[in-house]
Amino acid sequence: MRIRSFGVHVQALLQIILIWGLLIILSLAFLSGCVRPAAEQPPTPPATHPLARQYIGFAVVNASFVHLLSEPGPSGSSQAYIRRGTVLRVVERRQLIIRGSSVTWIFAESHGAGSVSSGWLEESLVEIFDNESRANTAARNMLR
Repeated sequence: MRIRSFGVHVQALLQIILIWGLLIILSLAFLSGCVRPAAEQPPTPPATHPLARQYIGFAVVNASFVHLLSEPGPSGSSQAYIRRGTVLRVVERRQLIIRGSSVTWIFAESHGAGSVSSGWLEESLVEIFDNESRANTAARNMLR
């Protein structure tokens, strides 16, 4: 009898362990859903890969006049200026932190009248397009 009684006690003990184990797993699953999500980071455009094509897109200037600077950021010196509606080839894109806020700068080239002007400008001063045809259409519409 003692052996059978011992078996019953072991079986009851195993059932209790199984129930407690399930309760712990369910509690952990429930509590893991209560974790506060990490603060969202604004999307950052990728840096231009060195093996990328010669340009990454086209841009149309949407401000009256824009200076092309020697380097990204407010410390760059003016290399040239371009007018509203000018179509540019975007060669590079960089993300800078200026006065605590993120600003995207692009390096662009302007091909016109037998000369090439190039330099850096804030992306907010242009509209970006994935092909030259769309950029030319937008430039024509902008100048109407």
